[in-house]
Amino acid sequence: MPQTPDEFLTFTVEDEDAGVRLDRFLANHTADLSRTRLQALIAEGRVRVNGITTKPSHRLESGQIVEIEIPPPQPVAVAPEAIPLDVLYEDEDLAVINKPAGMVVHPGSGNVLGTLTAALLDRFGTLSAVGGPLRPGIVHRLDKGTSGALIVARNDAAHRKLVEEFQEREVQKIYVALLHGKLQTTAGRIELPVARDLHRRMRMTTRRREGRPARTDWKTKLLLGSFTLVEAGLHTGRTHQLRVHFSALGCPVVGDTLYGAPREERAGTIALPELGRNFLHAARIRFVHPRTEREIEVRAPLPPELATYLKNLGKALNTPPAAIDAALAEYL
Repeated sequence: MPQTPDEFLTFTVEDEDAGVRLDRFLANHTADLSRTRLQALIAEGRVRVNGITTKPSHRLESGQIVEIEIPPPQPVAVAPEAIPLDVLYEDEDLAVINKPAGMVVHPGSGNVLGTLTAALLDRFGTLSAVGGPLRPGIVHRLDKGTSGALIVARNDAAHRKLVEEFQEREVQKIYVALLHGKLQTTAGRIELPVARDLHRRMRMTTRRREGRPARTDWKTKLLLGSFTLVEAGLHTGRTHQLRVHFSALGCPVVGDTLYGAPREERAGTIALPELGRNFLHAARIRFVHPRTEREIEVRAPLPPELATYLKNLGKALNTPPAAIDAALAEYL
């Protein structure tokens, strides 16, 4: 879907501005942006000096290039769009959607049209309003590049109950991922805090002490040369948690170049076709229904492109097809 592009402003620091703080420089050169707006843009990592994000107190040097990325204004509400949805489960209180990779859950910077919320409003008409006008029905999220099962609340009472379940760690979320490298054991637990990366604001990191506690449990399903297919359970729901956790172990998710995956995938000497997404899929979700209190488990079949990629990888590595089929069986 078409997206409104970000606007970029670029300035060259002249001799008279050498030594001036970054925030003061911006205030002097951008009359159309308030100080509050400028502070927010700096905090979001949208202001760069010679291509590097920095603090408001940074003292500028003559000749440096200051660039400001200004995202388009956010809509005041989401408009319904007739986008097909794969509905795995629905009743009067909630629905579970099989979100495709490439779809953003709700409007954000650069992603105004083609969101899951727009498709949901077209499909269901009304959703819970607890999350605000830009996030109708949204109880939790999946990254843009991640596919799979996602719960949506159709009324406020269901929304509040489901949020409680997530907060109490009562919702079981199971993912399947293909990783680069071999993990040291066949199963394990990752307990590393997750925080925003101060140098690359699009990323998260496990290297900051002030990060929020995060736990991922995993087990190996199949070894394929220098690749590992794993099943992972989330006990917390931090941004990019699985991606940053496995990257911290030196085993990034296949296709996830943001966290260290190579841009060209290879199986030995064979170059593989580009996957075009992360090999990360929310395969199952289990929760207690907010009205009936009955336990519900919903499964989202592995997308065909992921199954095909794994089979092609197996062929390139001379892995018996039966081993691939056995590993995929419970996810199809």
